[in-house]
Amino acid sequence: PSHYGDTEVNMAEAHAKIVSQNANGLLLTFQADVPGNTRNAYEKFVSIGSWWDASHSHSGESKNLSMDVKNGGCWCETLPNGGFVRHMEIVHAAPGKTLVLSGGLGPLAFMGVSGAMVITFEKKDHMTRVTMKYSVGGYDAAEFKDMAKAVDGVLGAGFKRYSSLVSTGKP
Repeated sequence: PSHYGDTEVNMAEAHAKIVSQNANGLLLTFQADVPGNTRNAYEKFVSIGSWWDASHSHSGESKNLSMDVKNGGCWCETLPNGGFVRHMEIVHAAPGKTLVLSGGLGPLAFMGVSGAMVITFEKKDHMTRVTMKYSVGGYDAAEFKDMAKAVDGVLGAGFKRYSSLVSTGKP
């Protein structure tokens, strides 16, 4: 087992935590120890269409999601009739080490907020520790109370699918 916060966990399990939530924003952290090297874990992460839950997409099809990892690239989704969604912008990529995205996911895209998602890949014994932190700040009339739970639920489920894909080959 490994340790995450106060909790002992089994390898390859994904864990989520609402670190902070207040009237100004939220901070969520997700972590999993997955088999293999950091480059493989990174490559699987950026192949988002292979693990993201289609029910949390605009098109209803995971295959329409992609990450174009380049300067100015994006986590995008194609829609019918030439439509698209730019979920987040890729602002930093160090393959096998770090990926940083900027933007608001889901309903956050329609609010006056900004968000930063930082994913790190760290070699730990024969595993790779993948940590994803999503920090959002701005204005929400409900003071992010409901939003923190909703975003945590969607990202937590997605991260669990990702760690399952890396660990078992299936999301």
